[in-house]
Amino acid sequence: MKTTLVLLLYLAASSCLQAQKLNSKQIESYADAQFAKAISDFRTLLSIPNDAHFHEDIKKNIAWMQEAFTKRNFEVELLETKGEIPIMLASNTYPKAEKTVLIYLQADGQPVDKTKWFQEHPFTPVLKAQDESGNWEIIDWNNLDGDIDEEWRVFARAAADAKGPIIMFLAALDAMKEAKFNPNYNIKVIIDFEEELGSPHLPAAVKVHKEKLTSDMLIIYDGPPHITNQPTLKFGARGISDVTITVFGPRVPQHSGHYGNYAPNPAFRLSKLLASMKDEQGRVIIPGFYDGIEIDEATKAILEAVPDDEKMIMKKVGIAETDKVGNNYQEAIQYPSLNIRGMRAAWVGEEKRTIVPASATAEIDVRLVLESDPERLISLIKKHIEGQGYHLIKGEPTEEEREKYPKIAAFDYGISYKAFRTPFDSETGTWLSKAFKNLFGEEPIKIRTSGGSIPISPFVTTLGIPAVGVPTVNPDNNQHSPNENLRLGNLKRGIRTYLAILAQDL
Repeated sequence: MKTTLVLLLYLAASSCLQAQKLNSKQIESYADAQFAKAISDFRTLLSIPNDAHFHEDIKKNIAWMQEAFTKRNFEVELLETKGEIPIMLASNTYPKAEKTVLIYLQADGQPVDKTKWFQEHPFTPVLKAQDESGNWEIIDWNNLDGDIDEEWRVFARAAADAKGPIIMFLAALDAMKEAKFNPNYNIKVIIDFEEELGSPHLPAAVKVHKEKLTSDMLIIYDGPPHITNQPTLKFGARGISDVTITVFGPRVPQHSGHYGNYAPNPAFRLSKLLASMKDEQGRVIIPGFYDGIEIDEATKAILEAVPDDEKMIMKKVGIAETDKVGNNYQEAIQYPSLNIRGMRAAWVGEEKRTIVPASATAEIDVRLVLESDPERLISLIKKHIEGQGYHLIKGEPTEEEREKYPKIAAFDYGISYKAFRTPFDSETGTWLSKAFKNLFGEEPIKIRTSGGSIPISPFVTTLGIPAVGVPTVNPDNNQHSPNENLRLGNLKRGIRTYLAILAQDL
């Protein structure tokens, strides 16, 4: 009996050791040993421009990624798309692995306006420290030779969105090699070089290369954690579609003295049209827009578990009140949104002139949730515009249309990708939660749906796999804006996080 008990205890201990290859102290030690090299690699990678509008620059990023993953014993393949830019697949198999984890990384960045950046150039990364007044001042890179302040930041386009996670993952792979262990699962890494363009060719490419991408689950290394910067897992993301509306006025801009009060002003008409889509509380009033969304008691409990400080969020954003879609921030992002992301009519600033514009254009994005069908929402918007008396066309109106219809608008739309959502208690969620708990000593913050959009639904729907996001960059990183940055403390923690996942058995 005693022998049997000892054997059972031994087997239980062995099972625990097998489940987690490193404890938290070991993870920190091996990960932190890669920190200095990671910063150096980060600086090099950030120096390669990555606006996907410029294909030659993207090809340089592809070459860098090929070398980086090949050096780490991954088999690298460029998968053709219907566009000029491919997606990259890096694969590695490990002994005794029974399952395969697909990892999503993004390598392109938003366009830049270098006049808005407080440094020589957005693609010339700089190291900055905050002074007593809260201003960020450039400091010499040689400061990294001494004690590194985790509050220092690297400023450059794509620092956070999303070259930071790439560097974190590569450093975690190097740390794993030094720790002399392999994961008990195979790894496939997909790198998207056109995410900021809406990944226009990704859905079709996933279908074409389905066999090569076949995996058991997907984890997304992208985005910021909870606003408190605490370790976070995100189990869903909203999808995105877009609409362009152009309201037409006179054939060409007209003198406002001669034709003001006579020629209808398309800017006023567009403003009224857009205003008719929402009430004073910011809720979409197009009938049926929110149909299918239900925040039941179980869902409320999940949302209330997120430690949001509404006053702090409002202060950070700089607003005195919020729209009333949902009762709080987490509820708000469970609904589809209708957002004016840009407007244009005639000229402003130093170029302003006294004219009645010829046209006025609004660019709209519609964030999607799992329950909302994008085609249905677009059709509702279109029907609403027609209900306001507009004749909808494609392109410019003909002379015959100008003479026949009092209100004319061009309507165009596109659907980038749908939303996805994975249960907290899924195999993927449970596995990642264990890795986080081993490293941080407690469960991560778990977010049901994140507000931003990432092109994951093609993988979820085509490959039939669950997906969970592992966000690591600082929430105040200025992504998509001038002076984008990554906090060094988040870079260090990201390497630790990814190593903890590599060390956690499936």
